Amino acid sequence: MFEVIPLGVGAAIPTPTRHLAGALVRREGRAVLFDCGEGTQLQLVRGGLARGRLDAICITHLHGDHLYGLPGLVTTLALLERTDPLTIAGPVGLRAMMEAMPGLRSDWLSFEVRYVELAEGFEHAVVFEDDEVTVEARPLEHRVFCAGFRYQEKTRPGSLDGDAARAAGVSEGWQFEALKLRETITLDDGRVVSPDGLVGPERPGGALAYVLDTAPCDGARQLAAGADLVLHEATFTEAHAERAAEVGHSTARQAAETARDAGADRLLLTHFSARYTDTAPLVDEARAVFPATEAAEELARYEVRR
Repeated sequence: MFEVIPLGVGAAIPTPTRHLAGALVRREGRAVLFDCGEGTQLQLVRGGLARGRLDAICITHLHGDHLYGLPGLVTTLALLERTDPLTIAGPVGLRAMMEAMPGLRSDWLSFEVRYVELAEGFEHAVVFEDDEVTVEARPLEHRVFCAGFRYQEKTRPGSLDGDAARAAGVSEGWQFEALKLRETITLDDGRVVSPDGLVGPERPGGALAYVLDTAPCDGARQLAAGADLVLHEATFTEAHAERAAEVGHSTARQAAETARDAGADRLLLTHFSARYTDTAPLVDEARAVFPATEAAEELARYEVRR
């Protein structure tokens, strides 16, 4: 299980009730941050979310409402005397912008920053990976070069039937572990024990698609393919579809069509224009296409279980 915590659900400018783009994904004490608009670290504080446990920060594009909180957050991590490396992924130019800020050059910080820059024209990239999860990027369609991300738990071994294994003569810890890895073992008495019938099928991990800012496109659908949860921008309703197309954004209906066509399980709408003080019209529009839709709420916890 992992949880998705929207930090800001507003578009372009903050309002009294909405902050700018950002979402934190937490799993077993580790975290990845997607976008970092102004106010992001204050939202982390309000939510009681530890900043020092960040493994990676992924920035979709170089518009201020998605990254102007990043210099302040990195500065705070240094003030907290962080020593663990930090991955920062985003479009080419992000590193130059960061290192032009006083005190943010890599050799001035207390920790290593590993920049992963995405060049216009790329098709797919893995921007962060550890033993448990992978974060991949694909291009989206916006007014400027933009990338979306997919947070994917890795496939885990199947469950071992411990009682059946013991009945077959398995008694030592290493033997159980070997069977979990689908390895055949030989017992002290010479009997051979196969994992067949003792170990269930592999268990696929959960997946989140983070799709901001974009018009409908193949990249969005690929990121959302089979995802357990899609966090997708819904800047406008269909009444403003022409405006959405002009500025490279999606309507709530288009977000729902992307989730439906991608075979996703759930859809969370975000990145709401300030013209909508109530998100109900956006949710209603999306649910007409994809019923499993909600409006993201700041600092709410959305669990993803597979």
